Amino acid sequence: MKRFHVHLHVEDLQKSIGFYSVLFAVQPARVEADYAKWMLDDPAVNFAISTRGTKPGVDHLGFQTEDPAELAEMKARAQAAGLALLDEGETTCCYARSEKHWVTDPQGIAWEHFKTLGDIPVFNEAKPAGAAQAACCAPVAPGGKPVAVAVKASSSCC
Repeated sequence: MKRFHVHLHVEDLQKSIGFYSVLFAVQPARVEADYAKWMLDDPAVNFAISTRGTKPGVDHLGFQTEDPAELAEMKARAQAAGLALLDEGETTCCYARSEKHWVTDPQGIAWEHFKTLGDIPVFNEAKPAGAAQAACCAPVAPGGKPVAVAVKASSSCC
């Protein structure tokens, strides 16, 4: 099963938690100082908010899978269509360890495809010195536009 994913940047986390808790009629499944997430079943949505963005609004959209084969199928479909793809492989972000890749639509909206592997106690884990720094949440270029790059066969990360 796939679950639709929406991540918004908000200015006031507590006010937004209150609003979305009323809207969804349920409290968040996870709350941190800068982040909250609802795992809704009807409709199946992973809805996350955070204060880590540059401006309020949609950060990115995506699909969360429960099955590694579903994730591989989405990646293969993007590659077969010639879409630019940023393959992060196994990474950490948003208080979770996951396997993920990104594509960017013609308007510049980043789409994350991922499978959650487990929770972590921090927003993301630091990479060892000299290691490539993976994108966390929607990858962006210096000008602020979302980025997707072609995957190289030998690349395991961005």
